[in-house]
Amino acid sequence: MAYAITQTCCNDASCVSVCPVNCIHPTPDEPEFGTTDMLYIDPAACIDCGACADACPVDAVFPVDRLRGPDTVFGPINRDWFRDHPSDHAWGAPAFPRSLPGGFGPLRIAIVGTGPSAGYTAQELLRRTGAEITMIDRLPVTGGLLRHGVAPDHQSTKRIAESFASVFHDPRLRMHLNVEVGTDVTHAELTAHHHAVVYAVGAAADRRLGIPGEDLPGSLPATTFVGWYNAEPTVPADAVELSAERVAVIGNGNVAVDIARILLTDPDRLTATDIADHALAALRAGRVREVVLLARRGPEQAAWTKAEFLALRQLPGVEVVVEDHPRVRAAIEAAGPDSRAALLAGLPLVPSGAAPGAARRIVLRFLSAPVELVAGADGRVAGVTVERTAPGADGADGADSADGSGGAVTVTGTGERETLPAGLVVRSIGHRGVPVPGLPFDEAAATVPHRGGRVVDPATGRPLPGAYLVGWAKRGPSGGIGANRACARETVDALLDDAEARALPVPAGSRRDFEKLVRGRRPDAVGLKELRAVDRAERARGAAEGRPRVKLATVPALLAAGRRR
Repeated sequence: MAYAITQTCCNDASCVSVCPVNCIHPTPDEPEFGTTDMLYIDPAACIDCGACADACPVDAVFPVDRLRGPDTVFGPINRDWFRDHPSDHAWGAPAFPRSLPGGFGPLRIAIVGTGPSAGYTAQELLRRTGAEITMIDRLPVTGGLLRHGVAPDHQSTKRIAESFASVFHDPRLRMHLNVEVGTDVTHAELTAHHHAVVYAVGAAADRRLGIPGEDLPGSLPATTFVGWYNAEPTVPADAVELSAERVAVIGNGNVAVDIARILLTDPDRLTATDIADHALAALRAGRVREVVLLARRGPEQAAWTKAEFLALRQLPGVEVVVEDHPRVRAAIEAAGPDSRAALLAGLPLVPSGAAPGAARRIVLRFLSAPVELVAGADGRVAGVTVERTAPGADGADGADSADGSGGAVTVTGTGERETLPAGLVVRSIGHRGVPVPGLPFDEAAATVPHRGGRVVDPATGRPLPGAYLVGWAKRGPSGGIGANRACARETVDALLDDAEARALPVPAGSRRDFEKLVRGRRPDAVGLKELRAVDRAERARGAAEGRPRVKLATVPALLAAGRRR
């Protein structure tokens, strides 16, 4: 019986490299790899060896005959992908990892960040070179979006962190957490002590709607909401208030779907996850019964992945409905079998503003652009005014995705407006890069100028010696966890090319000098021993409650646990 890849696929292609018959596609060297929701196994070519299941870091691969419940749909999904993308599974030319020739002394590389892109970068450097690695993070814990971005009910996705555990424990790697680059140490100081600095800092800011009322109390960016339920220590426990029955989420990408799902999942089901204690308590006491996902474009441009949306439809006790409109109805009826709109076939159509029934529900409202957030008598957000949209022409409205719906289809307002009551509005319209102190920054594009991972001077186009980017800081806020693997490989290849060309600066200070500098600036910096103590403390708290871990939700609590090692 063939194997199939399921919802939790992270796209890092670990399975591709171990398949003896090359039946997993798209591979990293195929055009579809950069845009696919997940990878797929051809059941006609699979020889049932199970190597892919062993290699998968997130436990997403199973024999088709062992799929149960909501996962049974992934057998046909894998099969049908090859119907539309036929392949003879021919092998491409072999590719060998780039490495340094003999005679080079050990490079000292600093990596700023400890999320997935940083982890893959460190992994590549440690496997392919004799480099000494310094990892730096502004928080007292590692993980980045793996810890503070992945939804708590996606525990299998978080397992990829286990593949980085051996990296963080490598004797050639030193860790300095609770240290902020630009405040505690500068880029110049990093380059004075390392041959190269790789920035894996993500895209930390939220995109703005640019409409009146956006900053009212009760209007939150998605990063705040996600950080709140994931115990991100810079997000206060009282950042989210759940007294309203209806929540409006502006956007319909995977993050918006995560937020809707967490808001309406039975809190008893979340007790088996690592959700923040304060979020679990708020969800138990909250009154939310309906979440409306607002999208400027139509259902055919929905930004969620098929796997995430199929899981949403299986949420116990929650009804998923579509707000009725002639153009929306027509799009669903005309949808091709593999389009986003086809996923909506068979869902109930409800009139605009209809009150929910006995069940909690998620309302998918398309062709609705937010134009204003309105306040109630208490000064908090009380609703969102939306304008009905229609397909635009000649670039009307621009080709952006300000609602997180993706695609380049433009829309224009029709003048038809309606105010949807909502006591909480979450803006899930994408991320935006922020300046990195000491590096050039393009404000319009919200990126650090680079070429293939090398930071460049925007005035001359020449690379800045020893400065590199990886992850969202490099390619913008796109691509999931696994996309960082190929991204890291490209940046490391560029770094090694520069090393071989003797184009990297020679550090004046030693590794010990840098550690002394950090201790002097941040006596409360956290190292590997303290990190292990935090991990033990959180796991012990979780074991006492039958949970994988109970996260410490503030910087003082994390530092205190680290000191008790």
